[in-house]
This record gives sequence, C-alpha cells and structure tokens, in this order.
Amino acid sequence: MRQRVGEPEYSGGLDVTTDGAATSGPTARRLVLGSQLRRLREANGISREDAGYSIRGSGSKISRLELGRVGFKERDVSDLLTLYKVTDEDERASFLEMVRKSNEPGWWHRYSDLVASWFQDYVGLEESASRIQTFELQFVPGLLQTERYARAISSQGRPESSDDEIERRVKLRMQRQRLFQQPRAPRLWAVIDESVLLRPIGGRKVLREQIEHLLEVTKLPTISLQVVPLEVGRSAAEGAFTILRFAEPEIPDIVYLEHLCGALYLDKPDDVELYSKVSHRLAVDALTPEATRKRLSSALEEL
Repeated sequence: MRQRVGEPEYSGGLDVTTDGAATSGPTARRLVLGSQLRRLREANGISREDAGYSIRGSGSKISRLELGRVGFKERDVSDLLTLYKVTDEDERASFLEMVRKSNEPGWWHRYSDLVASWFQDYVGLEESASRIQTFELQFVPGLLQTERYARAISSQGRPESSDDEIERRVKLRMQRQRLFQQPRAPRLWAVIDESVLLRPIGGRKVLREQIEHLLEVTKLPTISLQVVPLEVGRSAAEGAFTILRFAEPEIPDIVYLEHLCGALYLDKPDDVELYSKVSHRLAVDALTPEATRKRLSSALEEL
C-alpha cells in the first residue's frame, strides 16, 4: 500500500479524507465493542439521541462509537451499560476491560509522525483480518515486497523525505509482513497486473530479487498470487483495492481504496458485494497460481 501524509477526519460513512474470539489489535476491538453496544441499545429500544444525551453527547457521537470510528472512554461506556440495564458486575468488567484494550496504541503508533491516521487505521484492520484480498496495477503489494523494492517505492516522488524517514517507512512495511509469521496467519490472495513484473522499480537487480521473493513466498500455504496477463487487455478493475475479511461476525468485510487525499473504507453490503464480484472476475481472468509461478520464472529469465 502506498503511504501518503495527511491530516484526515472522518466524514460520511467510512470515508476518510483530508477535509481516521479475541481480536488481535485495538482497531478490531473497537469495532467489536461498538457493535456490541449497538445491539444492547437496540435491544432496549433506545434511540441514538437518548443514548447520546446520557453521556453528555449527541446521536452522532453514539453513531461514531458504534461504528468504531473513535476511541471509547470508560466513563461513557459505564454510563451506557447502566442505561442499557447491564447490571452484572462481571459483564460490566468485561466491557470496561475491552475499552482499555481498545485504547492501547498499536505497534504502528511509533510511526504516526510519518503516516496519516487513515493509513494507521488500515494497518490496525489488516493486523486483525483473517483473509486479505488485494489487487494491484502498478506495484507488488506491500505485504509481498522485499526490503530493497519497498525502499525504492518509498523514495519515489518524495524528494522532501530524509533518508531516516525512508528507512522508517521501509521498516513499517517489513513489520507488517510479520503477520505471516503468526500461528494464526491471515490468508493473502493477491492479484497483480503483469505490467508490475515489467516495471524495473529500483533497477533490474531489485526487480529480479523481488520476483525471486515472490516465487519463494508463494510456496506458503497462506499466500496465493495470480497474474493478469497483458493479453487479457482491460481488467475487471479500474484501480487497486483491498478487501479485508474478519473471523469475528461483529466486524463487517471492508473494502479499502486509496486516493490522492486519503482513503475510503467501504462496509455497506452492496459495495462489498460489488468488489467481491470484481475479485472473482479477476481470478477467472488471471493465470492460476501454478501458471503464475511459471510466468514469474519466465520473467526472471528475461531479466
């Protein structure tokens, strides 16, 4: 994923622009907690406005809390639990413990001076996903990049970046890849346009090393890679996108799209369904994982 610097705020659904079974990270815990509070509110027939009044806020604040877009305060959650008639001490303690864990900074917090908050949200969601589906037109997906390829990507078009900033961006990307070293590693299904294998980012040696890396990581049972050959012509997608799917039923599937000023997080069922259909179309148009490995080997021979 490309990383751009900005100061976004939430506006309109999960659109983030410059105008933010246990889950493994604070971002997902926030989503689960918000979902559980919403179910409690609805079960008691309480409106968002009345719930907001009880915590000295508004209906829109309750909406943001229930969608997991903002952090929680223990006082607010305690007052909401009282309003929702949750009196069992153990149950209340469980909710408040989740509040504390959801407010813990993620490991990526140390890079907050380099990347926008909307991308930090993505890293938190990526960390908690059980399945990641991604399509790229220009680059090898960030989770599959080598260090030297990532360094070339991080330095392109950024004359203002210092060497230290570039190295920290690379370190962030490499740390994201530790996902695949976990006992419950997510499944990654990546589709790339064949032009990615022809674009010598960082030079021929860097590209060669990158392709060799792709051949190595695709031996893992959790990683699948498909290449859309040039002869297919126009692909089913007009731009790069990622679909994040979660094991927790409380968390909806999310489509992540970057643009010049920020990012879009789509979670409406119709939107997710559309991108899911596009993903399936790409899988049909692309070479199979086995044929993709042969195409990667051919690309190596041509370098």
